[in-house]
Order: sequence, then C-alpha cells, then structure tokens
Amino acid sequence: GMHIILDWVANHSSYDNVWISKKPEWYTHDDKGNIIPPVADWSDVADLNYDQQELREAMINSMKFWIKEANIDGFRCDVAMEVPMDFWQHAVDELQAIKSDIFMLAEAEGLAFHNDAFDMTYGWNMHHQMNLVAQGKKRPTVLDSIIIAEQKEYPKEAYRMQFTSNHDENSWNGTEFERMGEAAQLFAVYAATIPGMLLIYSGQEVALNKRLQFFDKDEIIWSENHPYTKFYSTLIKLKHDHPALWNGAYGGSYRQIDDGNETVFSFTCEKEKDKIIVLLNMSNTPQTILLSEEKGKYRNVFADKKLRIKGHYSANMKPWEYIVLSK
Repeated sequence: GMHIILDWVANHSSYDNVWISKKPEWYTHDDKGNIIPPVADWSDVADLNYDQQELREAMINSMKFWIKEANIDGFRCDVAMEVPMDFWQHAVDELQAIKSDIFMLAEAEGLAFHNDAFDMTYGWNMHHQMNLVAQGKKRPTVLDSIIIAEQKEYPKEAYRMQFTSNHDENSWNGTEFERMGEAAQLFAVYAATIPGMLLIYSGQEVALNKRLQFFDKDEIIWSENHPYTKFYSTLIKLKHDHPALWNGAYGGSYRQIDDGNETVFSFTCEKEKDKIIVLLNMSNTPQTILLSEEKGKYRNVFADKKLRIKGHYSANMKPWEYIVLSK
C-alpha cells in the first residue's frame, strides 16, 4: 500500500511564522539583535536556535500532532545535518513512543544519521558519480566501488535512497536529460536495482524535461499513455515483485559479474530462489558482453520475452542500452 511522510523543516522557518513575533528568542540573532537566516543567500527564512530547550519541545510536539491527528507514517527531515543530532535522537524516541514504526528520512548522508535516529539517508555521492559516468568523465567501475564501500560501512538495515533527480537537482543543476542525456533511462534502471530505495521525482514518469521553478507554482504537463509511465511502472513492479530487490535487510545480496567488458556494468541481486541479472552499457558506443557462469530460465523484463541460459549468455548492446533478466 501507500505510506505518507511529511517534509519536515526543523532547521528554519519563514519570517511570517507566528514564532517570529511570539518567540523571537527561539531564533538566531546577529550582534545587532536581528534574526538571521541559516546561510546568507537563504534570505527568505529564519534560523532556529536549538540552544533553546523550549524550541526543542515545541518542535517535537508539532511532529507528534501529525502522528496523532493524521496518522502520518514518517518524516523527510530537511537539511537534517544542520540540526543537532541529539535533538533528532530525542525526537525519534518521543515519536516512537506513539508510533513504533515511524519512518525517518534524513536529507543528509553519513553513517551517523543511521546510528540513532534515521532509517534512510540520501545517496548523494552515488548520484553525483552517476552524473559523471553519464558524461564520460568517470569509468563505471567507480560505481561498484561505492556499493562495496557502503556495504562495509552501513548496516544491512540502513536504507540508502537512490535517485537520478530530485527537487534541488532539477531546479539548480538541471533535469536528468540535461545531466545524463541519453543515459537517463539506463541510470533510472541502475538506481532501481542496486541496493537501496528508489526515489522518483515529480514528473519523471512523463519525462519532465524542464527545470521547475523553485519558489513559484510551476505546473507539470501530464499526459496519458506516456512511454515513460510504462517504463517506471515496469521498474516499480520489478522492485515490488522480486525479493532480491527489496530494501535494506529484506533484500538480497549484490554481486558484480565479470562480463569481460569494463564498459558494461553487470551485476546480480539474489535472495533464495529469486535472482535478477542487470546488464548496463554505460557508454555511447555499441558493446558486446559474455556471461559464462549463468544458467536457468529467465525473462527479459523490458522486452517481455522468455529465454533459457545454458551456461553462457552473450549480447550485442546498443549505446546506453539496459537489459534486466529475472529468474
């Protein structure tokens, strides 16, 4: 089913927030006594001061309200790294006393956020490296090194959020088509099948190819029967139907495959009898791959064709082509 989490901004508030006039001491001030923003160019918001215990209590009570009154399932915590960790730890203890399975996403990266407070963090490093590989500035091998390093650093139950776009990336750095070009679909497949939880940003399911205005209403043009809608539906169904691709400790084991071609990024995810093979030509030139240790009956997910692999599998892949096989 569907779960709902709220975007929670604990670091700052707008200047028309009632706290500005009623609780000015809850904010950070300059040496002239003026309330100031968290950083200079965030001039539209006011920095909250977590040295104030009453602020901490009010913030937690506000979060509790949405659990008690609306039964929401969790929070996506904006710029979580700018709020003291001991606040998040105390907040989560209080929230879990009301709803034990409350889900906490930190807009931040690092093991420390998982240790005591958060279930999921942003895979920023992976995202930036995907962009560089798509632009031909890095080799695909850098991606596997990140996965291996994170599997050693993070516990199995730690969710890492994988994405090709989000609100910041779209507005400030460009759409996935600007940053990734013809590789956009391939990296969506990659983000959905490596260990972690997939984020699909508004409009990606209809191939949104414009930078949305960050501070103004900017509508997405929705269309029926768009090919990207089918593409993302297939990806979501793939991840939902196959335990090998489930998130965190519920998912399977990741293993890179030696396909004889460093340009083609190949790997398997496997849990018990469920197995997924992913082949990704991460280049703008045709490539040939050969798998020599795979056997069994598979289905080519995106081509919707069945095949039997008898000890080896070869494929001539077009530039930026992806193949996903499910067993």
